[in-house]
Amino acid sequence: MATLKIKKGDTVKVIAGKDNGKEGKVIAVDHKNSKVTVEGVNMITKHAKPSQANPNGGIIQKEASIDISNVMYVHKGKATRIGFKVEGDKKVRIAKSTGEVID
Repeated sequence: MATLKIKKGDTVKVIAGKDNGKEGKVIAVDHKNSKVTVEGVNMITKHAKPSQANPNGGIIQKEASIDISNVMYVHKGKATRIGFKVEGDKKVRIAKSTGEVID
């Protein structure tokens, strides 16, 4: 299985689908299914029964996951691909457009 280049906390831009063009922060990454959950993107309506956490129940808006191939990392305001490079004894992510180290 290939390594996923997007991590939790990254800012990404949606490049395909109904939310094309939206940007947001990655909330969760599902490595097994290659999906990401992005803040404010792919909102779904969920009908919740009353519970301890939500005593009234009702209709809740929440983010659903989208395929990782439909998002691109945003570096300095522009969407870019990500590569890997070994610096010293550490493997680091680099932005392909600028060649700068991301983390």
